[in-house]
Amino acid sequence: MKSFAPAFILLALALSLGGCIGAPIALTPQTEQRLQTQAPIRFLLTFDDGPSASGYNNPTRSVIADLANNPVLPGIKAVFFLQTEASRSGGSARGRKTMEREHAAGHILAFHTATGFHTNHRWLGDAELERTLAQGASDIASITGAPPSLIRPPFWNYDRRTFAAYQRHGMHVLLTDLSANDGKIWGFNASPRRRANLYRQVSVVRERIALGELPTVDGVIPVVVTFHDINRYTARHMQEYLQILLDSARVNGVKTAVEPFYTDRAELERAALARTVKDENESVHLPGVWNWVWDADSH
Repeated sequence: MKSFAPAFILLALALSLGGCIGAPIALTPQTEQRLQTQAPIRFLLTFDDGPSASGYNNPTRSVIADLANNPVLPGIKAVFFLQTEASRSGGSARGRKTMEREHAAGHILAFHTATGFHTNHRWLGDAELERTLAQGASDIASITGAPPSLIRPPFWNYDRRTFAAYQRHGMHVLLTDLSANDGKIWGFNASPRRRANLYRQVSVVRERIALGELPTVDGVIPVVVTFHDINRYTARHMQEYLQILLDSARVNGVKTAVEPFYTDRAELERAALARTVKDENESVHLPGVWNWVWDADSH
């Protein structure tokens, strides 16, 4: 990924939350024909920045409950990218207990940060980066019995140095295809255009699927989706989001698997690992404005 400047994060958040969402890309006969040769998709759900340490109506625990019991597909498994040492997340007793609940429910515990805040790893010196990666791996292993195999760098941002550090710790970078743009959790955090946002993003991913750019794993094409389980709005609307994802595939002419979400942890892990970034120089596709942000910051 390109270099990083804090101003670009603020700009990216403003743009992504500002409602500037284009219409879905029109489905052409050529794309429709190409899709017929592709496997069906299955949505691979991921959640960033948790777990919530709230003692009131805990949003992470609400998400866990809705994944287990919902009218779309009960027993959905997801990947949770954790802030293992943040006081408002995994660094609290309640946060750790919630991580244990996630693991007991069959979800995958993956690594996001082990700093006190949501700190970009590229800001950390070599020693601090190594320390926090080791700390996070230890935090997760103490619950699951094994260090995490998946990492999502904060702000999606990494470089050659941090990517190499992840690899030394056996962590593989998983980015995303779709984003609910729900990362804002203070102040106004509703998402009035959540349906239009996902309709548009699925149409973009559909074009890549038609070109055969996404791998097939266990007979389906995993499409990675990102939410934030610490966002109360997301938690309140989790079941609705599941239906919106199905509707997004339907209106864009994309066939979903019989089980459109993952319910088996082993299959989920295989799919997630297949979608990880294999090389630091690999060209990646991020939803919304993030690719533009990193490209602009490289000049």
